[in-house]
Amino acid sequence: MTTRHAAVPRPRAARHARRLHSGTVLRTVALSTVGLLAFGVTGAAAAFAKLQGNVDRVDVSDLLGDAPEPSKAPDPDDPNAGSPVNILVLGSDQRDGVNADIGGEVEGMRSDTTIVLHISADRQRVEAVSIPRDSLVDIPACEMSNGKTSRATHGMFNTAFATGWDMGGDMASAAACTIRTVQENTGLAIDHFVVVDFSGFQSMIDAIGGVEICIPNDMTSKDAGLAVKAGNQRLDGPTALAFARARKGPGVGDGSDTNRIGNQQRLIAAMVQEVLSKNVLMDVPQLLSFLNAATSSLTTDTGLSLTAMTGLAYNMRSIRGGNITFMTVPWAPAKSDPNRVEWTSEAETLWANMAADVPALGQPEPEPAPVDTAPPAADPGATAAPPAAPPATQAPAPEVTTPVEPAPSETKQAGKEPFSADDTTAVCG
Repeated sequence: MTTRHAAVPRPRAARHARRLHSGTVLRTVALSTVGLLAFGVTGAAAAFAKLQGNVDRVDVSDLLGDAPEPSKAPDPDDPNAGSPVNILVLGSDQRDGVNADIGGEVEGMRSDTTIVLHISADRQRVEAVSIPRDSLVDIPACEMSNGKTSRATHGMFNTAFATGWDMGGDMASAAACTIRTVQENTGLAIDHFVVVDFSGFQSMIDAIGGVEICIPNDMTSKDAGLAVKAGNQRLDGPTALAFARARKGPGVGDGSDTNRIGNQQRLIAAMVQEVLSKNVLMDVPQLLSFLNAATSSLTTDTGLSLTAMTGLAYNMRSIRGGNITFMTVPWAPAKSDPNRVEWTSEAETLWANMAADVPALGQPEPEPAPVDTAPPAADPGATAAPPAAPPATQAPAPEVTTPVEPAPSETKQAGKEPFSADDTTAVCG
């Protein structure tokens, strides 16, 4: 468990809720293009209005307590211009529109995935930190939209979302209680949130023609409906969802949520690469199809319109995959229960860095200064000594050629160590 620390005060728009999911960066980049094309493509203005109407919005501002007032009127095209942005990304297990055998019947609604997305003030760095749902954290008392208030407790992280949904009966209560819990345990100020459901995730994958990803070994999970062979595979929507949700089965893992997080991070990175490497951003019909699927799956705040999202995305237009980092909050098995996890002291440093808007993993070590190996300059007033003659018996040294082997490509272990969207996380064939 990390000790709470205060986030650096900064002007920001009133906290409501907004989103970015499994497609986070890829979607923001795409949205910027739609904004630029909105009045230049026949019919795009109407399409833009349709996308705006797709998003479900809920107002959670009254459930979060007092929020800092901005010192100046926000830019309507990017309310957070000049400031870092922290977005809480929640993947819900709502099953509307998905295959009935995916996940079975579940009462209420639960948060299946949680990522804290940090966008730096200069819009040149994105950090996505996964929070294991089995993390033991302090869950504060939460006020619900119906006037009820839950009790503060210490328990599993995803209990916050479930408590808000079960007691408050709506998304506003569930999201607000989760935001309060994140802020309580990290010291971060959460600016916006977004919730994406199963159906929307499937639709996003299918809208871009699937996602190519390396499957290092055969994977089968009856519970998740997953059966894929080893090799470079192009996953369609249902298969990608099963891959992201699978926890146990041959070749899958040990059944833990922490093991599954690595696959989720790899899939998100693959989606980013898919959109950025293809002509999706300039292929208007495919772009609109993707954005229609993406926005139809979102529940966001009332504070950020699609236009405001476009402004944020446009300011991120120069970001590259190497500056998009995926990581999991540092954790260890909980002392009280080996089936649960608790955050280590390293988590406190990570959250403090994000609150200060410096790289979450710390500033990189400076490169050592080059060592001058050149011989000292000769004294122009000195008489140079003649070169010594080699011994008469000395034979010329034989020429030795050592073959240069290419440096191996380092493979990062997704879920266990940080990696960028450009890094290799699995090797196939």
